[in-house]
Amino acid sequence: MQLKSKDEIVKSPLNFTGGKYKLLPQLLPLFPDDIDTFVDLFCGGCNVALNVNAKKIICNDKDDKLIGLFSFLKKHNFTSLYHKLIYIIDKYNLSNSNKNGYPFYNCDSAIGLGEYNRTGFKQLKDTFNSTSYEDENYYLMLYVLIVFSFNNQIRFNSKGQFNLPVGKRDFNQQMQDKLEIFLSTVKKQKIYFKNKDFAQILPNTLSSKAFVYADPPYLITCATYNEKHWNESEEKRLLLYLDNISKIGIRFALSNVLSTDNKANTILSNWLENNSNYICHHLNYSYKNSNYHKKNIAKTDEVLITNY
Repeated sequence: MQLKSKDEIVKSPLNFTGGKYKLLPQLLPLFPDDIDTFVDLFCGGCNVALNVNAKKIICNDKDDKLIGLFSFLKKHNFTSLYHKLIYIIDKYNLSNSNKNGYPFYNCDSAIGLGEYNRTGFKQLKDTFNSTSYEDENYYLMLYVLIVFSFNNQIRFNSKGQFNLPVGKRDFNQQMQDKLEIFLSTVKKQKIYFKNKDFAQILPNTLSSKAFVYADPPYLITCATYNEKHWNESEEKRLLLYLDNISKIGIRFALSNVLSTDNKANTILSNWLENNSNYICHHLNYSYKNSNYHKKNIAKTDEVLITNY
């Protein structure tokens, strides 16, 4: 697939842990050029899907709040959404540095706006956590929380409550631009959002020119997104799913990690050894690729495994 220039790459409107934005210059050239339907089994922040050239794009994730948010955003244009978001920002007395500048809040960019926003952020978080998802303002409040939270992330505890602390930034011009471009892209690219277990994306509904991309939680890392019950059983279930779609001629690519520090994903490496027709591309941040047999000297061996 043709590599986009840096200015053409679309960024997700939220910072999803494990996102592949930085790896896009390595991933996209390894994707096929003739994709009819692109399926992202674990879409996360959608950084990959937003930058794929396909007639139809399916973004799937088991996180119902994430998919609910994306589905909500897709229904709006930027102008109407902007005014609704500003209303909530003003209601909770949160900062608007794009309008007022940092000096207005007695701080600068290095210090950030966290101290000023701490009280209003907590009030908004408390209100949101006591609000039903059926409320018309639920996803508006959720997005504002993400914008003002630590590193623009989305995280819920075991009780289903948003539990990130306040961050240093607000709904600045960069965040506004990312949201506006996202809204334009999901409409123009015909992106559809689904909230299913990955195995419920049935291969018999896909054509021979479909392309399935899987970026699951990494079994041997300690990221927060790996706390959501991803284990050896889930890893094996995904690999079997990929084997099955490969047998009927559907192309796939799997992002994963073979090793990191002193840990190794033996399930993944054994699967590779038993499927000699699969190709393993080792990735790094110097934007070079290598084949499976070339030694990777990086501390973390991040890979893209393909069946084509």
